[in-house]
Amino acid sequence: MTAELVRGQNHPLPHTRLEIRVSAGAPVIAGATLGDENGTVAGAQSIVHPGSPALPGLEVSRQAAADHRLAVDLDALPGEVHRVTVLLALPHGAGGPARFGAVAAPFAAVTALDGTEVASFTITGLDTESAVVALELYRRQGVWKMRAVGQGYAGGLTAMLADQGLDRAAELADTIQEAVANGVTRSVSAPPPRTADGDRARRGASLTASGAPGDTTPTSTTGPSHPAVPAAAPTGPISYAHPRRETTAPPPPDAATNRPVSAPAPPGQPAPPVAGDASGWSMDERLYNQVWGMFEDLARTTAAYRSAVDFAESRMDQELDRVLSDPRSRIGSAGDAARAAARARCDELTARAREALDRDLAQLTAEAEVVEPALPAAYAGWESPVWHGYRAPAEGPMALRLGDLHLPERPELRIPMLVRLPLERGLWVDSGRSGSEAAAFMDDGELRRLAVDTAVLHAARLLAVHPVGEYAVHVIDPAGSAAASFAPLADSGVLAAPPAAGAGGVAAVLGALTQRVELVRMAVSGGATDALPPDLDTADQLLIVNDFPHGFDDRAVTQLRYLADEGPAVGVHLLLIADREDASAYGPVLDPLWRSLLRLTPVPDDHLADPWVGHAWTYEPPRLPEGSGILRQVLSQVAEARTNWRR
Repeated sequence: MTAELVRGQNHPLPHTRLEIRVSAGAPVIAGATLGDENGTVAGAQSIVHPGSPALPGLEVSRQAAADHRLAVDLDALPGEVHRVTVLLALPHGAGGPARFGAVAAPFAAVTALDGTEVASFTITGLDTESAVVALELYRRQGVWKMRAVGQGYAGGLTAMLADQGLDRAAELADTIQEAVANGVTRSVSAPPPRTADGDRARRGASLTASGAPGDTTPTSTTGPSHPAVPAAAPTGPISYAHPRRETTAPPPPDAATNRPVSAPAPPGQPAPPVAGDASGWSMDERLYNQVWGMFEDLARTTAAYRSAVDFAESRMDQELDRVLSDPRSRIGSAGDAARAAARARCDELTARAREALDRDLAQLTAEAEVVEPALPAAYAGWESPVWHGYRAPAEGPMALRLGDLHLPERPELRIPMLVRLPLERGLWVDSGRSGSEAAAFMDDGELRRLAVDTAVLHAARLLAVHPVGEYAVHVIDPAGSAAASFAPLADSGVLAAPPAAGAGGVAAVLGALTQRVELVRMAVSGGATDALPPDLDTADQLLIVNDFPHGFDDRAVTQLRYLADEGPAVGVHLLLIADREDASAYGPVLDPLWRSLLRLTPVPDDHLADPWVGHAWTYEPPRLPEGSGILRQVLSQVAEARTNWRR
């Protein structure tokens, strides 16, 4: 039975391998300190945080998130550690709340590996505090216990670290906040929380890949702002039944597509996957939620598999250590037999974990095969037949596909990377190497060409999926070096003006868009939008900048930073094509610019992280089918629709 603790209450821990689950109403930083028997923290090397996320026996997320899972192995902690203190803090400069009193009360739970909740603690009573000691695990007389703490700090992360007895607490707090800010550029933003009746149903079986009996990692069936709900023990493959479709009566045909849905599965079997099997007012919204549900499912089932493998290897290491510590079994046939038995148990657990993972991946693959052909143009790959029947839409989409994501456990299972519209942050197509293995051996010129081609595909999709007159695209190409790649946009006539070149062209475009942002911001803040100039283009604006910072002086750089920071709120968006090394002369001045943009690559690269577990996902940029003319065909239809609209 779960113990619900209050401040100051303690509870024994029946296991040494645990998860600490944290849920908050907004993204928070999670970390922990390791203290000795007097509670003394030796120094910064005894802290796990996003900038240094792992120590023996303890691991935290590399990014701020509304949900965290901290992996704890008490047996693997250094012998001098007697206390593990879990810390939470609000990140700076993330556009989120500045105090815990403005969000839902944080919730922390300690669970066993099978998802069984040992004890939980809801941290109530916080107001101006922006950092809090959530709970601590402590060892007394050889027995581990947990204590609910809930001590908040209005002085934030710095005050909390100083109270832990750390020297140079302010410097360490800045390091942690900087690591979180850098993580923003690689994190795929989670969608808004789903309502209780619209959550994706996964109640037939848990998404688990654990190998040991009962060693499961539960899947949350709530939105990201709610505490995780432990799943039931695995009883079969993933259930894809809609929460309101659990009876044997088949649902009526979909109102939007008039397509019949699959018949119900026999009793005891999971329902076959169905496109649009999620909540939403429209088919597009249901498909969006379904894709994000698949994304989360794949992240969590892979995390369970990796956790199970780690557990199997850790147990084998412990068994081998025991064998080697006994001189009688260190050599000879008894020792060999003990080592072979330990490895055999590890292999068995790993095989069972892989079997469970493969089962779940097969179900997700089946769902992906049903969902992909049903995706609308905004979500579909360029190889989809939907583009051959393209017509200018009457209303804008709720999201946009920027590419695909996959994990090494099943590279062929690709999840569409969908981001909500309007874009809340700009995009940066990295034309440099930046540690990418795929880019390391490519010619610089070819890499830059691919980067521009990728940006053109993003821009073409944005133009195609918005109603006529509601989206405008501007291009800055200071040296004219990408004229061939920009030709599909320029030749079709869909650009607001020909690509701007030279210092004069850069200044003119940036000046006009900066003025637009300033006018709209003042009008909105003053409640005087009706006073805007009648000739102001009210369409959303996308600015593509190639080969930054070439052709930019200090004034132009300042204007670009202003557009990146303030533009999205008033409909001006940035798509930057740049190699960060080319801008190294500016030093840290441009760091806020890079952090404000979502980094994409023109070649496959594993730089993006999911918002639940923090896996490194391989991003696959969009590509046209070999020899396809679909891009020019779609752009010509966009241009024709614009011509007819202006008549």
